[in-house]
Amino acid sequence: MNKLLLPLLLLPFLLHAQDIQRYQKEVETIQKNNDSIWDATKPTLVFTGSSSVRMWKDVQQRFPEYQILNNGFGGSQFSDLQHFLDELILDYDPVKVFIYEGDNDISAKKRPRAILKLSEEILHTLQQQRPQMEIVLISAKPSLSRWHLRRKYKRLNRKLSRLAAKTDGVEFVDVWTPMLNNRKVMDDIFIEDGLHMNKKGYDIWQQTLKDYINLNTNLN
Repeated sequence: MNKLLLPLLLLPFLLHAQDIQRYQKEVETIQKNNDSIWDATKPTLVFTGSSSVRMWKDVQQRFPEYQILNNGFGGSQFSDLQHFLDELILDYDPVKVFIYEGDNDISAKKRPRAILKLSEEILHTLQQQRPQMEIVLISAKPSLSRWHLRRKYKRLNRKLSRLAAKTDGVEFVDVWTPMLNNRKVMDDIFIEDGLHMNKKGYDIWQQTLKDYINLNTNLN
């Protein structure tokens, strides 16, 4: 094999290993924080996924009747979550988990079909390990900075919605539509980067998700 070709072939694997190492430290920080707040005797709801979850700092305060762990890790994709399913979800034996991934997958130019395959694998693993656990897939959100990718996001959301519809124990919640005004994304629900949400954005998420938090969840 050409000596110059081998490093090029290895480059994607090396970059992935570096990403996992970066997330390893963040995941360890999440676990350490949870050690100080998590009560294993109480039913637990886990929120995980990319930065839209990670930056939802007051999710516990918005739903005070439940014990909620925010295990979001910024910049993550479905493949990263797949690597840390134990550390971010399964180790806490939640009654329900909310997953927000796909936003960064599309931005990274992954095809919706490939993203769907990963999400199917994740759902299979979670249901094999925790058959009674309920799963909610949160749709990709619209944003000002990624509005040019809206067709791909809408295609992914349709695929995730169909996946949830045919999978027992899995729900799909649409946060895309409530964040639109006359078919365009609202411009006052984001911070300066046009990607991450401000309080108004999370108010929409709270209103949209509240019924899914209550849905079929037996916390007695």
